[in-house]
Amino acid sequence: MTTETLVTENKVEPVQSPETTSSKSVDMSVEKMSFQRAPGLKKMVDRWRNSHTHCLWQMTLSQRRNPYAILRMQDTMVQELALANKQLLMVRQAALRQLFEKEHQQYQQELNQMGKAFYVERL
Repeated sequence: MTTETLVTENKVEPVQSPETTSSKSVDMSVEKMSFQRAPGLKKMVDRWRNSHTHCLWQMTLSQRRNPYAILRMQDTMVQELALANKQLLMVRQAALRQLFEKEHQQYQQELNQMGKAFYVERL
């Protein structure tokens, strides 16, 4: 019996070829016996089942692992953002300190030109 399989939208439907449509009463036990006699075919089917099972296992493993990876990545991003903010704050403070020192020196020079000075307590 020669049959072809038609796969449409995740459904497998057997399609009878034109020359075998009249012989629908063929016993399926004959096909089972020929399947059992072909050890090569049986090994191939077993390998396919094993690989299919392994594939399903990998898919479920990756589905379970992905949420943890996302959480870990979010935690890393939060830590990096906190460090970047801290570094930006230090850079701004250093720039502000330089600006204040420059302005202080400028005021001191202006006061020196007028003959005046800042009061500095000496111990």
